[in-house]
Amino acid sequence: MAGTDEEAVAATDDALYVLTAVLLTPAKFPSVLGDDYPEACAALGLAPLADGYGLVLGQDGEGARWTVVVDDVSLVAVAIASWDCGMEHDLSPDERTVVAALPGWPLAVAVSAPDVPAPHDPDPGIAGPPLTPPDTSVWGPAQRRLGADEIALQWATWREQIDDSAFATPDSGAAGSGSGGGDDAAGADGAGGADAPATDSDADVEVSGDTPAEDGAGGDGQPKHSGIRRVLAEARAYVESPPPLGRVRSSFASGDARTLRADGPGWSMVARTDDIAFVLLDDEPGEVLPVGRGPELPGLLEALDAMAVRPL
Repeated sequence: MAGTDEEAVAATDDALYVLTAVLLTPAKFPSVLGDDYPEACAALGLAPLADGYGLVLGQDGEGARWTVVVDDVSLVAVAIASWDCGMEHDLSPDERTVVAALPGWPLAVAVSAPDVPAPHDPDPGIAGPPLTPPDTSVWGPAQRRLGADEIALQWATWREQIDDSAFATPDSGAAGSGSGGGDDAAGADGAGGADAPATDSDADVEVSGDTPAEDGAGGDGQPKHSGIRRVLAEARAYVESPPPLGRVRSSFASGDARTLRADGPGWSMVARTDDIAFVLLDDEPGEVLPVGRGPELPGLLEALDAMAVRPL
């Protein structure tokens, strides 16, 4: 994404200075906006079109914040890919692709356009109520989803904190069969990168210190932690009755593995199809609960991956 004031470019005849852009599609959307694609669209007052949208965030000549919604997803995707590679790219949506111009920004952006007043919301009497980023100052759904984003982006860092011997199994009470997870995994919503604008994405989360006692399997092979049991049960239900689009997403990992992201009411799960899973709960602020492979997780992850939406 565009990362500095100098990289802001004029995008339209109305002098919108583009600061950054994000995709809003079933497979790739700002998860801070919702647990699934329709919920994220609803946060912006948009219909959940199958092909999705591109969101262009910028300022007008008076410094006011605007979010321009376009239906040319490929145009925005190319711009994001170029910025992520450190290349300049002039994102100039054609007026015919503009679906809506919404006042405000739905995400926090840490940069501003040069030579215009500081970012501020347009006059609500003219433009209507502005979009504002979700509150991530306290633990809740938005912060929980941001924490899951961070785990997906930094899988190897989180995985190396887990000792497989902490996972009891029904047969031996010893180590699970995780692969070690030493390889990097791709992010579930594609956000981030060293040059990305700051968006309050550093959720305050840490691996639970009670992992061996609380999250190991009991004698029946089921996790002892009631929250994890609920999450796994709801995830299994997704296989039988598909949830809203985007609740389960699959993205590239190393080798033949996939990174899975699943969300539901009060929970988020990040997993690799060849390894373990991590669960975050609204009810347990800042805690990351590991789930060992065990006898059931591999099959569940395979089934979720088969029905998940994937980036094109």
